[in-house]
Amino acid sequence: MTPAKPHSPAPLPPNALISPLSTSPAPLSPEALPAGRILGIETSCDETAAAVVENGRLILSSLVASQVDLHAQYGGVFPEVASRQHIRTISSIVEGALQQAHLNLRDVDAVAVTRGPGLPGSLVVGMNMAKGLALGSGLPLIGINHLEAHVYSAWLHAAESPALAEPRFPLLVLIVSGGHTEMILMTGHLQYRRLGATLDDAAGEAFDKVARMLGLSYPGGPSIQKSAEGGNPRAFDLPRAWLDETWNFSFSGLKTAVLREVRRIQERNRPVPVPDMAASFQAAVVDVLVGKTLRAAETFEAKDILVAGGVSANQALREAFAAQKRFRVHIPPLSLCTDNAAMIAGAGYYRFAHGQRDGLEMDVLPNWVLG
Repeated sequence: MTPAKPHSPAPLPPNALISPLSTSPAPLSPEALPAGRILGIETSCDETAAAVVENGRLILSSLVASQVDLHAQYGGVFPEVASRQHIRTISSIVEGALQQAHLNLRDVDAVAVTRGPGLPGSLVVGMNMAKGLALGSGLPLIGINHLEAHVYSAWLHAAESPALAEPRFPLLVLIVSGGHTEMILMTGHLQYRRLGATLDDAAGEAFDKVARMLGLSYPGGPSIQKSAEGGNPRAFDLPRAWLDETWNFSFSGLKTAVLREVRRIQERNRPVPVPDMAASFQAAVVDVLVGKTLRAAETFEAKDILVAGGVSANQALREAFAAQKRFRVHIPPLSLCTDNAAMIAGAGYYRFAHGQRDGLEMDVLPNWVLG
């Protein structure tokens, strides 16, 4: 790596205070995008993370402090515990990310931080850290939508890995995470049209709840995937909610169907065939996610499909998308599927390049919708 050059933040143009809630800026051509290093900070839920990304693609550093073991005893994230743990670890994580990148704060161009959606207490910890860094250094501050950051994880690569082909627009985006299942048409950088979302449980929530029904460990996604490896996905005829007239999703009925089957088996004093139930449930979720995404991509004449968020780590989902040959599908590597700060810095670069600057009065938006 070439030595870092001393950096002085460029002064803001008079009209540079652009709210990310307003209309997205007109996209720049690739040739017009400036060089830039962004420090990203992520504390939306139970991961304390910091990273440095160069030019929206190259990960110079990425550190994540997971709280999974802390929350496993509760069967889900305990908000107060999460925010306290963020406070304990955030300073060392940010310092470690800069050290791992062999940079000082003066060597980066902006500080990007998750503004929402997420847990209010957790978001505030990251926001206050970012504001302190921006105030003390004079660096621009950029608030990032967590869902947008998941999208931009598909542009990232580590130094030891080759850069993958960039997604092409128009791009059909499926975001699947613990709290969100959304379908978005992306017509250019920072240009979004929200097509649909879950009407009840997100796919990740359904995985967690069904895992608890089956006596599997938290988080539910990995435990159901592991159990399903030894099961028959056709053992139980579980429902698929297609909602054909919309691009929305619903997994509440599927979750209830699993509960009824489990109770029916238990009432007969028989053991629940957990691997079969896990495999059948997983197959139902994957069928709907893949089927609706492919239909939407065809309807809106998308060039590519992008799948992001924690549930995109599911092997059955990845295999189902890989099996179709109609569209090129972009799914981030496993390390970038779950919450991390590299994706915040990646999205932050494109916001920075298009002129977004946020003031110190910026507040968190726990229910912020993308598009």
